[in-house]
Amino acid sequence: MVLVLVALGLFSSLAEARKDIGDYSIKDALSRSDGQEKMKDDIALYFGSQKHPKAIESFGEFSTNKKTNAFNKSDKMACEWAFLSAIIQLQTKAASLGGNAVINIKSNYDRDESSSSKTFKCAAGSIIAGVALKGTVVKIRK
Repeated sequence: MVLVLVALGLFSSLAEARKDIGDYSIKDALSRSDGQEKMKDDIALYFGSQKHPKAIESFGEFSTNKKTNAFNKSDKMACEWAFLSAIIQLQTKAASLGGNAVINIKSNYDRDESSSSKTFKCAAGSIIAGVALKGTVVKIRK
């Protein structure tokens, strides 16, 4: 029993040993072929303060918080996958509400907002990587 408790203690400290928060390229993440096939082409994405057509209806701001297995993956690969999962969740929310775009998408990791049209924030650890995003679901004129 003592050995099991010691092993669990060591494992939990290793799992929490690293949590590096970094900036990663939105363009690189969106260009991954394994994510493109799951994204919705009919829901436009606008990051940070990117210009977009005028919104004719707003459905509100929504948040995502996606985590992925980072074991045996580079931080970049794990973070891009978590980012794509978060984007897909925002697009799914937009589609369910009748929106056709998500605007003002920004990072919101650990409630620390960061707005960029080029990068997103990701926390990468030894076992888990996570991305949190916020965006406003709207209907725009196309």
